[in-house]
Amino acid sequence: MNITFTQAADGDLGIQQPDQAALAAARARLSPLPWTWLRQVHGADVVTVTVPGEGAGREADAAVTAVPGALLAIQTADCAPIALTSPQGVVGAVHAGWRGLEAGVIGAAVGAMRALGAVEIRSSLGPCIHAECYEFGEDELDRLAKQFGDEVRAVTAAGTPALDLPAAVDAALVAAGVDHRGQVLTCTACDTSYFSHRARKDTGRQAALVWM
Repeated sequence: MNITFTQAADGDLGIQQPDQAALAAARARLSPLPWTWLRQVHGADVVTVTVPGEGAGREADAAVTAVPGALLAIQTADCAPIALTSPQGVVGAVHAGWRGLEAGVIGAAVGAMRALGAVEIRSSLGPCIHAECYEFGEDELDRLAKQFGDEVRAVTAAGTPALDLPAAVDAALVAAGVDHRGQVLTCTACDTSYFSHRARKDTGRQAALVWM
């Protein structure tokens, strides 16, 4: 199982960037395998990849596969990138912003992995925005707290209401039955090694890559 969380220095992996040749070159530097990349829409649809590269360009926010050599990629610039692996030979990649979390994208991805034979599932949460930088509307925060628990409530460095995105991801993973969970404790808004749309209005995107 292979997991890579890229940084800004690895290049802009955003699919809408004007220089598509630079995007292709950045992808090739990271891995020559066929990429399944997604047009992310903050929903809960999951692509099941049966041959390497299948589903590239589909509108979805997660992909899963049991095929060696099929690279799954999602792009982020503050949202949560989640890599899922299983000793049974199944992997998944999930893009989880707050809307996707509310829609159930994590549970949908875990369910799709189980349909491919995964029994034990492990997760790794990559760099994303953290509570101290993530001021959040109170109505939306109330909805997420009702769904995932009050541990998702936090405050920013300025003392305003905030969403603890890693806590919300962790709660969703627990609800989906993922017992082995790890995370990279890096805030994309604080660390300039990463693109951040919210903190710096960056148009670039890093990527989370998962493959066997």
